[in-house]
Amino acid sequence: MKLFFEGQYTMRPEMILQRAGYGLAQTRVRSYQRRLGGYEFPRFHAYIDTLDTGFRINLHLDQKAACYTGTSAHSGEYDGELVACEAERIRAYVSQYVR
Repeated sequence: MKLFFEGQYTMRPEMILQRAGYGLAQTRVRSYQRRLGGYEFPRFHAYIDTLDTGFRINLHLDQKAACYTGTSAHSGEYDGELVACEAERIRAYVSQYVR
């Protein structure tokens, strides 16, 4: 699910996601994750893209780790009730930092 945010904010998008409970993921590409329980999976996984007019967050739910050696394929959900609820939670955090 892609979330678009336009305008200026009092914090960088990375800091807003961290305030929302996301931590920097140890992956090849800079991304952020938030676990749903005490285990590594399931977890929400987010990427931030800076745009001329604001930023975009690409959000999905990782159900389990990659199961193919040498690939990053995984059981990711890009929509659905859990992802939609998390998107609304993120939107609420972002709205607190609008200039």
